[in-house]
Amino acid sequence: MEKQEIFDVAVIGLGAVGSSTLYHLSQSGYKILGLDRFHPPHTMGSSHGESRITRLAVGEGEDYVALAKRSHELWRQLEAKSGVRIFSQTGGILIDSGEKPWAKHGSEGFWDRTVRFAQNHHISHSLPTLDEVNSVFPAFQVPNTGRVYWEKEAGYLRPELAIATHLRLAQENGARVEFDSPVLDIKKETGLFCLQTSKATYSARRILISSGGWIKDFLPEKSKTRFKICRQVLHWIEIDSEFPGWEDSPVWMWGFGPKAEDFIYGFPSLDGQSVKMATESFVDIDHPDLLRREVSREEQKEFWDQKVEGRISGLRPHFIRSEVCFYTVTEDARFVIEPLNQDPAALLVSACSGHGFKHSAALGESLAHRLLGDLSKRNASDL
Repeated sequence: MEKQEIFDVAVIGLGAVGSSTLYHLSQSGYKILGLDRFHPPHTMGSSHGESRITRLAVGEGEDYVALAKRSHELWRQLEAKSGVRIFSQTGGILIDSGEKPWAKHGSEGFWDRTVRFAQNHHISHSLPTLDEVNSVFPAFQVPNTGRVYWEKEAGYLRPELAIATHLRLAQENGARVEFDSPVLDIKKETGLFCLQTSKATYSARRILISSGGWIKDFLPEKSKTRFKICRQVLHWIEIDSEFPGWEDSPVWMWGFGPKAEDFIYGFPSLDGQSVKMATESFVDIDHPDLLRREVSREEQKEFWDQKVEGRISGLRPHFIRSEVCFYTVTEDARFVIEPLNQDPAALLVSACSGHGFKHSAALGESLAHRLLGDLSKRNASDL
């Protein structure tokens, strides 16, 4: 009987965090395997749609600032190694209408927290007056009660390109990658994890489950309710050709009410014809397989009427396209990184809660170090 190959680490799910972890693992000299139920980058999960905001003063939690800073360093290193531009530093503005406290990701006073974190961590920023905002950013109709935070090092990432680059470099480093291979079962026997996919069976000493919303497929029933699957809709809205400046716009986020959904965010134009914008929704749909992927005209009209009109100038009420992705969310909007079934050789990471892509480079580096741990170096002939 042919001896089955044993991998030192297997990564299940190759989206934002999984692809980054695979890349960092691949630099170690160990035998590394990556598995995904689709063929990333793809449009089925949480890491597609052309762009993701990145910023350093992350109001979701002060402890995330170090991750964001390290990720910015790693994005630049990845660009230098690959010759691919992944991170565009445009600057970014955070607007609070100032009428009622704005809650985002479960935290009250998100704008104030962001400013405080920027001050505490010496992040380059300013607090422009409304006159300055109207002069420099005329598209934003900020009310007289509004407050604006500007961050120099904010910008956007290209998620599909980041994932593809991480995977390509990981394969060049010797990692094995199997696409269209959902993991159907995981068993541990004699110190090894047996991973049954739709195509084959693999063995690994350590595993990372980074499967986004499909994390629920690997959890006991009582643990599944910790994770909400929340449908999100992205819109590309036509630019008014008589309104200049969208190509040079910063990334932006705007909270205008007390509820987490009282929020819009957007990007500079990447095609010269449209601006990508979105809001957030926190309605639980239980599982990614139940996600409604179509976007109705009624949804588009509601977005324009409730979110855009009266706040954003320079756009026409014409939706060039809309796409669906989803968040995997915890009650406190914190990341979950923990052993699976109390086994330190099996880690799960999920619930990036809508603010994870900016951290994914540093998360992957950290998870790779944790997974490798005290694995003893072995020659290929020993396996």
